[in-house]
Amino acid sequence: MTITKPPVPFTVDVPQSDLDDLARRVRDARLPEPLGDDDWSTGVPISVLTSLAATWVDDFSWRDIETQLASFPQFLVEIDGQRIHYLHVRSSRADATPVLLCHGWPGSYLEFLDFVPMLTEPDDADSRAFDVVVPSVPGFAFSTPLTGDGWSTDRVAGAFVELMSHLGYDSYVAQGGDYGAGVAPAMGRLDPDHCTAIHVNGSIGAPFQEPDEDEQKRCTEVELDRYRRVGEFMQSEFGYISIQSTRPQLIGAAMTDSPVGQLAWMLDKFRAWTYPFDAEPDGPLGRNRILAHVTLYWLTRCAGSAAYIVYAADAGAWGDQPQKPSQPVGAIMFAHDIGIRHLAEQEFDVVHWTELPDHGGHFAAMENPAELAVDLRKFLDVIDASR
Repeated sequence: MTITKPPVPFTVDVPQSDLDDLARRVRDARLPEPLGDDDWSTGVPISVLTSLAATWVDDFSWRDIETQLASFPQFLVEIDGQRIHYLHVRSSRADATPVLLCHGWPGSYLEFLDFVPMLTEPDDADSRAFDVVVPSVPGFAFSTPLTGDGWSTDRVAGAFVELMSHLGYDSYVAQGGDYGAGVAPAMGRLDPDHCTAIHVNGSIGAPFQEPDEDEQKRCTEVELDRYRRVGEFMQSEFGYISIQSTRPQLIGAAMTDSPVGQLAWMLDKFRAWTYPFDAEPDGPLGRNRILAHVTLYWLTRCAGSAAYIVYAADAGAWGDQPQKPSQPVGAIMFAHDIGIRHLAEQEFDVVHWTELPDHGGHFAAMENPAELAVDLRKFLDVIDASR
């Protein structure tokens, strides 16, 4: 892959007319009558949507998000003709370790706004510091519009490898969750000479088959519960994957014209994948964070391209066994996560594994950024100690 246009500084500055149009659409949204008891069993309750829509119009400020983003150096670069947006935050420490952070769906680079300062400028002078690169996955946010098709996980990883090379990093760590937990190992496979370690939260070693008798005896109660939850997911929550992996443009058309539809589609997963299980959205993430992500998707019209990249582009590759990366791998599993170490070890050289089964959800960088930062440092300390 090649840089087709060099990086240029980027500032998020949405035209006021776009924000006014969004407010009007939310205010004038036409909602259906509630189904049944108007609870979460049939989707996002209409009462919850009505409440969040009111917050969106009356209390949420995208300009406040822009002010927060202005404190992070942002850039646009073109790689193989695709615009890639990224944050690049250097530590004040000369011994900082470069790390690339990769998000997933329905997240974005906004997931890492609290996490990045914990890495670049740790409170403890003895703690490892990092130079942090946070790209928006092609098809997400300001890495739009999506140019062409064929953006498989390996191609996305290749673009990020090229980005790290262009930024001058001879060695770096790749970290990710959700879709990012697939991109990070792919970067390792593609760039074994420079990507030195892979750290993930939540998504490796997931069990997608029923455990046989021997496996049941081998598993802990926590691991058996993960088998159970994956089975329930495949029965009752897999529908969104089926739709996004087969009809991403349908999703794009619907969500790009309806901000409340975009809110409902994303809120369903923000609520389902946070901890405590089935907590209301005001809890783990809060309304502002949820609305910031939904607003970003709306403003950049990325509902369809984000669905296409994460699910449609790789739909034919599901179940394939990729080559085992050569790098050491570390993982952290919070309560909502589903990884099982001995399954992950079939695909990765796992040298560090942290279990936190009593708290934490899928969106670790937002829900538990301090613990995620601690675990990343512990993992790299384990590698250093083994050398």
